[in-house]
Amino acid sequence: MDIPQEDIQYVEKKVKVFYPNVVVRPKIDLPKHAFYKSRNRYRADSILVFLSQSKARDVVFIGLTSKDISATKGTNKDFGVLGLGYCPGKACVASTFRLEKNARQEQLFKVAIHELGHTQGLPHCKQKHCFMKDAEGKNPTNEEKEFCKDCKKHLRGKGWKL
Repeated sequence: MDIPQEDIQYVEKKVKVFYPNVVVRPKIDLPKHAFYKSRNRYRADSILVFLSQSKARDVVFIGLTSKDISATKGTNKDFGVLGLGYCPGKACVASTFRLEKNARQEQLFKVAIHELGHTQGLPHCKQKHCFMKDAEGKNPTNEEKEFCKDCKKHLRGKGWKL
């Protein structure tokens, strides 16, 4: 995709500590059909369809981008998001577009781990410091510290090392 290699390596290294069955896609062009011209954004759901085309089993693919991405949320067809993941599924995407410049890599890791949690079937969590907290249109990554005990239990059952 379109993100610095050092950001990709940082996220991949930190994510694989928890979940080795993730593949961070190498740089690829975003699918042209995902571009939503009227808002100058990419539709995250279209990116997920693209990432899910692999026939590989037992792995989850994550795409990282600096582009603005969006998804449908309630009645809002084009809601800007930090990331999106199939719940459950084998693909997710995370963007640096809404992240703080001085904390970009760590925040990108937290968005990535959140979206990977969705691929494992986790919904949003009510716990304030949990990686699975709903962003609710904001960037809560500075508040997120770890998975809560319930989310950890679920992920351990999926083979995560927590």
